[in-house]
Amino acid sequence: MMNSRLSPLFLILPVFALCSPTGLAGPEELSPLMVEPKEEVYSSDFSEPAPLEKAQWTPRQGTRWGITDGVLKGIPSSAEFQAKKDHHKGLEPRISAPMTPPEFLVRFSVRFSEGEETTIVPFVEFGHHIVRLRFSQKEGLAVLADYESLKVAEAPEFPWKSGCWYHALAELKGDEFVVQFVDGPTLYARHEIFSEPAPSGGTGLGLAGPRGGVAELDQVSLWTVATEPRPDWSERRQEFPEFAPVKVREKPKK
Repeated sequence: MMNSRLSPLFLILPVFALCSPTGLAGPEELSPLMVEPKEEVYSSDFSEPAPLEKAQWTPRQGTRWGITDGVLKGIPSSAEFQAKKDHHKGLEPRISAPMTPPEFLVRFSVRFSEGEETTIVPFVEFGHHIVRLRFSQKEGLAVLADYESLKVAEAPEFPWKSGCWYHALAELKGDEFVVQFVDGPTLYARHEIFSEPAPSGGTGLGLAGPRGGVAELDQVSLWTVATEPRPDWSERRQEFPEFAPVKVREKPKK
């Protein structure tokens, strides 16, 4: 049983954009709801080609990433890499940003294209297996927690579309998480695992694109946050209706 103190909550805003060209919008349009940003630890619009610094970006499962055409772009691993692996073959582009603060404000733009959706990908996550935004063309957006065993918030009216940019602001402090999308939903959830370190690699902001497809990031900024939340947060928190967590799979045994 989940402690009632940790009952996940959510809010969905009703008007969603079908697709956002990156030149016409950006995550800077969004303002934080919960946290007070303190220090910017990373910011890039990827306008200049440059090698990726390992302390900032870690491609995962042999997938191939680089700055091209003004974005950070990833594609699956090579056929040679995949032939050598029994699992974690890198069938979809994956990357993580280990410089993400434990408690954070993160602005980012993301686009998925080509390839195919699976029951796992595409997704954006914060801490590997901690809190994950799972994108689905049929089921919309879901917030998954605790090794993706629980759905703790959802926006079924927000299906992702191939080739569309989505601009977002995510906040995490303690056991609370908020994410907003430009012309899209705002989701809030609370779970005790949000305050725990990632159990296995992939710390910080991370994502995986469609299987056999392309994932792109742009307009990324990462901030530390103040010790105390925004002064109006205790009142604003009460505006979110309750969402009963839904078990979507068994939690893997450690």
